[in-house]
Amino acid sequence: MLDPSRARDAVADRLAELRGDERAIEGLPVRLVVSLVVGAACLSVMLNLVNGVGGLAAAEVDVRPTPEVVETGPQELTLRVVDAEGDPVAGATVIVDGGTASLDGVATARTGENGTATVSVDPQLGANQAEGTLTLDVKPPAGGSYVDRRENSHVLVIRE
Repeated sequence: MLDPSRARDAVADRLAELRGDERAIEGLPVRLVVSLVVGAACLSVMLNLVNGVGGLAAAEVDVRPTPEVVETGPQELTLRVVDAEGDPVAGATVIVDGGTASLDGVATARTGENGTATVSVDPQLGANQAEGTLTLDVKPPAGGSYVDRRENSHVLVIRE
């Protein structure tokens, strides 16, 4: 068992050692400590603002099909993906799915440098259906500043 007087002496020696340590924050002037804390908080806020500005600069993309009106049966669609200014978007994935018209599966393609992609589709209509639509969806290129939040154009399908 440790002698209580030796324990007090050991604690007193350790406290004296800590008081003599000039590197401790306790020895810093109060203004310097406050400046350090406020500076760190301001830096954190500024970095969050800079990251937020990048998120606000995302451009909406849209897909423009050619032709916009098709008949039933096998054919190709040319799909052009553009940003808000009408500039082509390369590397986007375009998805064509049956809306009120039916497709056998889903057609996908990736846009080239000119922002266009070509897909083969075979739209069909129901027995008593005069027209229908194909839906178009765009997945913007990864790592870019593009988003697709709004509804895209549709392709109108009519009976031949």
